[in-house]
Amino acid sequence: MTTPTETTERSLHDTWQLAGIDVPNRVLLAPLAGIGNWFVRFQAQRHGAGMTVSEMVSSFAIHYRNEKTCTELLRVDERERSGGPLAIQLFGQDVEIMRSAAAYVAEHARPDVIDLNMGCPVPKVMGSGAGAAMLKDPDTAVAVAKAAREGSGLPVTVKLRSGVKKGEADGYRLALRLVEEAGVSAITFHPRSAQVQHKGAPDLELAAQLVEELPVPLILSGGMSDPQFILDAWKQTNAEAIMLARGALGDPWLFARILGLRENDPSREEIVGELLWVMDQAVLHLGESRATGYLRKFYPWYVETMDGGHELQNTLQRAASVDDVRAALRSVAEPAPVDERGLPGSTLRAPAPAA
Repeated sequence: MTTPTETTERSLHDTWQLAGIDVPNRVLLAPLAGIGNWFVRFQAQRHGAGMTVSEMVSSFAIHYRNEKTCTELLRVDERERSGGPLAIQLFGQDVEIMRSAAAYVAEHARPDVIDLNMGCPVPKVMGSGAGAAMLKDPDTAVAVAKAAREGSGLPVTVKLRSGVKKGEADGYRLALRLVEEAGVSAITFHPRSAQVQHKGAPDLELAAQLVEELPVPLILSGGMSDPQFILDAWKQTNAEAIMLARGALGDPWLFARILGLRENDPSREEIVGELLWVMDQAVLHLGESRATGYLRKFYPWYVETMDGGHELQNTLQRAASVDDVRAALRSVAEPAPVDERGLPGSTLRAPAPAA
């Protein structure tokens, strides 16, 4: 028991609760549009992520039972369920469509949480009235969040930005309304405007102010790539947790470094082994033909991590098949051995079950 003069040092290893759900640590995987499928989420868990969020999925596509959406984007691997909570992120501006989609997701994907995207800066998404456009339509935003909660029967979280344009704070005000009026269980706050997208420094002061006002956890997102910056930002804002996004692309070891599970950067052998594992999962997920094209966006992240240079990058991009890529990678490094579970890299740990 601490006395009034004693302080308790917080740690990113600490467990915490989101709407009564135990989260084993405070380092989370962000929703990555077009990327955050089941094997990317499972990969993050293997490297230490305490919770993962899916790529954003259209509520309209779910409501109208688009086959690709329902079978691929909502696919959950059972191994994910032992590594910490899973959230499926939805987007859309229609209240009843969102209610329907959230109900379908709760029944068929069975996530722990429904997350709503109210921060996407992509013009196509904003042009439909969804994503960051909802910052300018707070009444609809609140109604959509309430419908998602009622339709799914699950806790709902919302990811949003500080505003649409630089200097605006519509997201700050909306966050308070979402909690008070829609019963949202947590807010993921990206303290940069949609206008600047991923450029510029996050407004950590604004995030710290929101932490003080919110009666629910705030998860900090945006610009999280350097371990020291991440730790400093987490401490400065007093956020409940932090969320890694672009910084972890090609470098899932970032989770382990932030959590202190490893100090060194991955070796070339580890990187090659990890990329080969990703390729195998992509083939399992999409089939050989579709995976060949899909994986081309993954290669630059891993090649950059291993300082592979333009020649290797060009070779991988020109490869006609996944087998050709495998051969090219093995020509530059022998992959690290797999462990007893068939997973690459002896330094990886099994994800801890939720406490």
